[in-house]
Amino acid sequence: MKEIFEVQNEFIQLNQLLKVLNWVESGSMANDVIDAGLVTVNGEIEQRRRNKIKAGFVVEYDGNVVEVV
Repeated sequence: MKEIFEVQNEFIQLNQLLKVLNWVESGSMANDVIDAGLVTVNGEIEQRRRNKIKAGFVVEYDGNVVEVV
């Protein structure tokens, strides 16, 4: 199921997004799953923890999908 997340500023960092969506329990867990290559941004594996996620991006992790608007 695809969720919609409305970014409040110009961007949100990838590790913060995972935490805000409650896809992970902590910031360190967010960093761990990103480092492990388990997160994709726009269909590509993303390993930059602080990647700037902007409107129009699609993020996936562990069967969860979110479109950032």
